Amino acid sequence: MNRIGLLLLLAASAMAQVKPVNPGFEQGELGAMPPGWSLPTVGATAGFGAKTVEGNCRSGARCAMLSGTANAPQNVFGNLMQVLSAEGYRMRRVRLRAAIRVEGPNTRSQMWLRLDRADNSMAFLENMSANPVISPEWKTYDITTSVPGDASRIVFGFMLFGGGNAWVDDVSLDILDEIHQDKTEPARPLTPQGLTNLTAFARLYGYVRFFHPSDQAALTDWESFAIDGVRAVEDAVSLIELQIRLERLFQPVAPAVQLFPSSRHPAPVVLPKAAEIIRYRHSGVGLPASTAPYNIYQSERTKSPAGGAPMPEPFTAELVPGLSASVPLALYVDSEGTLPHAPRAGAPPLYQRRTEDRGTRLADVIIAWNVFQHFYPYFEVVKTDWPAELPKALRTAATDSGPDEFENTLGRLVAALKDGHGRVTSARPKPMMVPPLTLDWIEGQFVVTRVQSGKSEGIAPGDRILKIDGKPIDQAAAEARSVISGATDQWIRWRSASALSTCNSTARMTLEVEPFSNPGAARTVEFTCGAPKLKDMETYTEPRPEKIAELAPGILYVDLDRVTVADWTAVVPRLEKAAGIIFDMRGYPGQPGTLALTHLTANTIRSARWNVPQVSKPDRVDFAFHESGWDLPPAKPYFSGRHVFLTDGRAISYAETVMGIVENYKLGDIVGGPTAGTNGNVNPFRLPGGFTVSWTGMKVLKHDGSQHHGIGIQPTIPVSRTRKGVAEGKDEILLRAVEFLKAR
Repeated sequence: MNRIGLLLLLAASAMAQVKPVNPGFEQGELGAMPPGWSLPTVGATAGFGAKTVEGNCRSGARCAMLSGTANAPQNVFGNLMQVLSAEGYRMRRVRLRAAIRVEGPNTRSQMWLRLDRADNSMAFLENMSANPVISPEWKTYDITTSVPGDASRIVFGFMLFGGGNAWVDDVSLDILDEIHQDKTEPARPLTPQGLTNLTAFARLYGYVRFFHPSDQAALTDWESFAIDGVRAVEDAVSLIELQIRLERLFQPVAPAVQLFPSSRHPAPVVLPKAAEIIRYRHSGVGLPASTAPYNIYQSERTKSPAGGAPMPEPFTAELVPGLSASVPLALYVDSEGTLPHAPRAGAPPLYQRRTEDRGTRLADVIIAWNVFQHFYPYFEVVKTDWPAELPKALRTAATDSGPDEFENTLGRLVAALKDGHGRVTSARPKPMMVPPLTLDWIEGQFVVTRVQSGKSEGIAPGDRILKIDGKPIDQAAAEARSVISGATDQWIRWRSASALSTCNSTARMTLEVEPFSNPGAARTVEFTCGAPKLKDMETYTEPRPEKIAELAPGILYVDLDRVTVADWTAVVPRLEKAAGIIFDMRGYPGQPGTLALTHLTANTIRSARWNVPQVSKPDRVDFAFHESGWDLPPAKPYFSGRHVFLTDGRAISYAETVMGIVENYKLGDIVGGPTAGTNGNVNPFRLPGGFTVSWTGMKVLKHDGSQHHGIGIQPTIPVSRTRKGVAEGKDEILLRAVEFLKAR
C-alpha cells in the first residue's frame, strides 16, 4: 500500500475511534476529579486522590494532580484511569504518550496501557515497572504496542505509589501504522532436508542476531526475520541451494558474514579499516521482547579505539554437516556506521502473528532455543544435550495442530533446561479453577491433604487419588511432569501437584479415590471448581495456624508467606520477648522475609552470590560472570530466643535467598525438606504469537561459592509428611519444630 493509501485508511479508521476524553485536563472544575477520568474505589479508600489543578502545567492552563498517602496498604496505589472501545484501533500500532512529573520522597508514578478482549482476558499490559517516573521535571513518556483484531477495550492510566504527588498532562493515543494479518500455513511434517535447512538457519540466526555488530543487524526486526527465514529456507533441496538462500537472506543484514562448504575454507574477507571497533557486550541478554520488571540484563554495542592490534578473528562454526559460517564478532566503524557500508532497510510491514501458523511456531522454537543456547548459565550443571533439543522441538512444532499442542512443545523445550523458573505462559491463559480441596505428593502417592469445610463430602484428608477425570494418576502425572521445568524433584513434585489440582475447561473435577480408612476400596467423587483463594488458611496443603500465633508458652509462630509489613511491625515487640520463634517459609514471603533476618544478628549479613553472564562469544565460549550481592544491616531489637525456619520444595527464588542467609550465618535451625534449588532474576520474553517464556538469567552460588542450582537449602532437621499424619490433620513439620523448641 502506498503512503497516500495508508493515510486514507488511517483517516477512515480515525472516524470510528473513540478518542481519549479530556486528554489535556482543560475541562471541568478546579479541585475536582477531571471529567472523563476515574479513580478506583480501593485507591480512594486508602487515601489516594486526583483533581484538576492550575499552574506549572506542561501546556495549557490546567493538568491533573494525583495525591498520595504514606500509609497505603500493601499493593494499593492511586490510579487515574480511562477506558475506551478498541473500535478503530484494532490491527493498528498505537502509541500512548503523556507528560508526567513526580515530587515527594519514596514516590513514583507509572503510566500503563492494557488491552482487553471481550471475554475479559488480557491481550497486553505494560505498566512501566522497569522504568517508573521519579523525576520532578516534566518529561514525555511513551508506550507503544500493536492492537490485535480481537481486542475489545483499551484501558490506560497513571499509577501513583507513595506519599508524594504526580502531575499528568498532554495525554494522547495515536495510531502509528497498520498491522496486516499474516498468512496461516497448515501443519505438515518436516522432511529430513527441511530439518537440516532449519537447523542451519537457526544456528546462523543466533550468531548474527546476538553477536554480529553491523548497523543493519542492529536495526533488524528479528522476530519477523525468523518467520520469513523459516519460510525462505525450508524447501531448499541441497546444501548448495541452502547456502545460496541463506546468503540471500543474511547479506542485507550481515554483509561481512561468509558461508562456505566445510571442506573449503574461503580466503578471509578484507574489511575496510577505521579508527574505532564496535562489538557486542552482553550482561546476561537484553531482549526487546522481555517482560521482566526492573530488568537487570542488558545487551549493547560498544565502541573502542582500534589501536594497533589486529582485528579479532571471525567466529567460525559448522552450521550443519557440510556447511559452515564465518561471522565477524567485531567490525570497524566510522562516522557513517559499520564497515562495509550497506543500505539500511526501511521499516518492514507489521503483521499480527498467530501460533496457528506453522512458520510462526517454527520461528518461535528457533528464537527461544537461541536465547538459551548462548545465555543460559546452568548447562554445565544440568548436563542437557541442548543441540539435540532443537530438532525435537522443530519436528513437533511443524505438526502441532494449534496453540494448545504448541504450548506443550515449548513446555518440553523449557523443561529440558531443568530450571525452576522455566515456564511457558499462553497469550490467552485459561482461568485457573480448583476444587474445594488440596492435593499433594505424600510418601510417593498423590493424596488429599485438606478439604474445605462443608464443600467436600465423600472425601477426606489422607485419601489416595487413583484417577483424575478418568485418567490413571501415573499417566496424568507423567503428562504434567513432561512440560514442567525444575532443577530438583521436590520442585517438580510441587509444580505437578499444582497442575494436577487444576480443573478442566468444564470447571468440574472427578476423582477416583482410595479412602485412607478403607484400603483397597475405591469411590468416585465429583466437584464443582472455583477460583483459587491464594494464601487463605484453607487452601494451604497443610493445616496452618493463624499467621501470627502463640503455639506454646513463649513460642511464637510467624507465617512469613502471609504477614504484611504492618503485621510484622506490630509483632516485633512480642518477638523480642519470645523464648522461641518459628518462621514459616513454606511459600514465597514478602518483604518481612528479609526484615526478620535483620533482628537475628548483631552484624551485617549478605546475600548469596549473584553472577550475571558476561557474554562476548557464541555458544557460551569463554563464559565469564560479574558477581554482586547485597547487604542487610542489623536492626533492633535483637531476638534472643531460639529460631526455627520451616521450609520445603515449594520455597524458590527470593524464598531461597532468605533461607540461604539463614543457612550460611546459622541464624536458626531449618526444619522440613530441601528447597527448590533455583534462584536468580528471571528474564522472561514474549514470542511472536503471544507465548511468554520465563527462565533464570543468572547463576547463583552459595555464600561459599558452592553450587546452589539443583541442590537448594538443606534442612538441619529433615522431616517429611506421612499419609497417616495427613489423615489425622497434623502438620508434622510444624509439630517437629515445636517439639524441638520445647526441648531446648
